[in-house]
Amino acid sequence: MSIFVINAGSSSLKYQLINVHKEQVLATGVVDRIGLDNSVIVHTSTGKNKIERKIRIEDHKGAVSHVFNIITDTEHGIIPDLTSIDAVGHRIVHGGERFIRSVRINDDVIAAIQENIELAPLHNPANLMGIYACKALLPGVPMVAVFDTAFHANMPKKAFLYGLPYNLYCEHRVRRYGFHGTSHKYVSERAARILGQNIKDIRMITCHLGNGSSVTAVQGGVSVDTSMGFTPLEGLIMGTRSGDIDAAIVPYLMDKLKMDAGQTIQYLNKKSGVLGISGISNDFRDLLKAGNTGNEKAKFALEIFSYRLKKLIGAYAAAMNGVDAIVFTGGIGENDAYTRELTLKGLEFLGIKLDKKKNQDSAGKEVVISMPESKIRVLIVPTNEELMIAMDTHKLIFKNAMN
Repeated sequence: MSIFVINAGSSSLKYQLINVHKEQVLATGVVDRIGLDNSVIVHTSTGKNKIERKIRIEDHKGAVSHVFNIITDTEHGIIPDLTSIDAVGHRIVHGGERFIRSVRINDDVIAAIQENIELAPLHNPANLMGIYACKALLPGVPMVAVFDTAFHANMPKKAFLYGLPYNLYCEHRVRRYGFHGTSHKYVSERAARILGQNIKDIRMITCHLGNGSSVTAVQGGVSVDTSMGFTPLEGLIMGTRSGDIDAAIVPYLMDKLKMDAGQTIQYLNKKSGVLGISGISNDFRDLLKAGNTGNEKAKFALEIFSYRLKKLIGAYAAAMNGVDAIVFTGGIGENDAYTRELTLKGLEFLGIKLDKKKNQDSAGKEVVISMPESKIRVLIVPTNEELMIAMDTHKLIFKNAMN
């Protein structure tokens, strides 16, 4: 059973072809610079050499068409023809309040995704382009929308409402939505399996740490609070995003730096975070290297990030009346031992005992890095959003059809 998983951006398209029964990636790749000069496809089929093709690609339909040509190619491909694709799973950033779980795509769902463009103007239009491309090239093949926001849809009002007039929520949909939901769902389920426990019996804090970072309180398998909000700008300091700031800073910056609203949001999204603090990079590897050679601003950036993360862990432990497991995932969470150790330092009062050797030696591995006597289990679980999308797609299309 092969599921084609697609994550369409404004000028890019990431994809994987997955055998869901074996949980095996058959092919993976990315198309960059769609609609621009020097478009490029980088593709790898399992067991074959990576290939790179530079070719002008006008739109997302053209990108998907080129990908399909490659995966069915006799030399570089992995399937004989497109009839081997049983379904398509699409990553959709924003489902608003309507979509609390993955859904099979039809005209009504497409219209609803369009309605949510005002909530995700940079992402939902691109996600729709991917849907239209696959609809044209794979007519009749079932498709599923998997929403980043869906995992957080059951948060209680006390967690998602802002301290604003209530009518802004009712009339303009202003609330915390949360993001990275597919990742938080995947790693929380995997962590429960690793620990050999029923996820309904576990209070868990999942830390998705990358250039974009978010933390989620997962109780009984359900997201009850999360750090990102109305947009992915809220929450932790991130690679280039400011995270939480006093709202009054926005008009202050507009006045002092002579920027309009759009420029200010761009400033907070693209020029802030650890990049803005350090003045060097948004890459934590660069910051660690610079900090080790005496760059104080690089050290500050790492310390501030870990301090903010530590505070969120403490807050979510309080929100759930305790915590049984803490999970690190994402590029930083999976690979940065220093950030993990710095974050957990000072949380020993919760009963956390980190195995420092395992922490240092376990980059990218699925492993428990706490000591056996630790009251709270600490894990690294590499995320796999594409597999989660494929599994949701398979369950919705094929398992439901058999019931």
